Amino acid sequence: MARAANKRQGAQTDEKGRRKNAAKRARALADRKADAMPVAPTMTGPQLDRHVDAELVSPSPKGGLKEVLANPYLLGLITKRFLAAQYAASVLGLMWSYVQPALRFLTYFMLMSLLRVHDGMPNFALHLFVGMVAVHYFSETWGGATRSIWQNRPLVLKMRVPRETFPVAAMIVAAVHTFPQVVILTIAAISVGWKPDFAAFGYGGLGLLLLMVFSAALGLLFSALNAMYKDFQNIVTTLMQFMHFLVPMIYPFSMIYRLRIDHPVMYEIYMANPVTQAVLMFQRFFWYPTIENADTKMPWCGHLKGNPEAFANCHIPVEFPPDMLVRGLITLAVSFVLLWLAQRIFKKFETKFPERL
Repeated sequence: MARAANKRQGAQTDEKGRRKNAAKRARALADRKADAMPVAPTMTGPQLDRHVDAELVSPSPKGGLKEVLANPYLLGLITKRFLAAQYAASVLGLMWSYVQPALRFLTYFMLMSLLRVHDGMPNFALHLFVGMVAVHYFSETWGGATRSIWQNRPLVLKMRVPRETFPVAAMIVAAVHTFPQVVILTIAAISVGWKPDFAAFGYGGLGLLLLMVFSAALGLLFSALNAMYKDFQNIVTTLMQFMHFLVPMIYPFSMIYRLRIDHPVMYEIYMANPVTQAVLMFQRFFWYPTIENADTKMPWCGHLKGNPEAFANCHIPVEFPPDMLVRGLITLAVSFVLLWLAQRIFKKFETKFPERL
């Protein structure tokens, strides 16, 4: 046993010796490296303390819509990303934007034909199509902009980009989807004798501007609200189910105009809708110039020509409000104010996006 204890003691002594030798070699190597490195001379002179006298600024852009429009390249990239994500793993791709409106158009046209709502109205199909194109653009802009912040929350949280870029990009995507429909609408109008006058171009431009400003205001406002409370995208989807019936599209405006005497308040509420006014202006631009002799009885009362007494008592319906231009200009001014308010509300909620998303 004494011999085994001596062996263990000798092994421990050898282990301590090896550790000491390794430590000596490591220190010697460190000294050689330190001697080989150049030594910077000691700095002399007074030492100055640096103090930055400025407030901390958030790295998030605060330029709003102005900064969005000042960076068209970034806006284009976000828009392309929207389109690529929307049609990823899709066979028909962009065609889905036309299949659904086409089916809706056929459904409404057949239903209204069975109900004989448009008897005596010339070119009713064009009248219906004009309204559907306007409502389609409004629906896509409002719905897409409302979901834009929530659907792109990784980019919102990681990229230094104006958050308004996402609703604006959704508005551009809606325009991309609607433009081919406008081309088809123009071809259809030309095929039935479209001859627009100067007033028609004025109403068309005013209607387009009104629809764009109002859609942008709602999209900007609801995108911020939906980032805070996700229920708003469901609210918008529900409201859009009724939009086709709240504009003079599947029925003539003359039906609404006749109600103004008995229901003046409801008439004013109906006419206060900017989408309604935009649809009427587009109809004045596309549909009304296709009617031959629009100021005579024949196009409107031609179905009564076999009944002389009824034909003599037939009156040309009022298809446009007499104060459409004044209403449109006032509504456009109100829409710009609404866009300004939407920008302010968006900025107020923007600081809470990181914690809500």
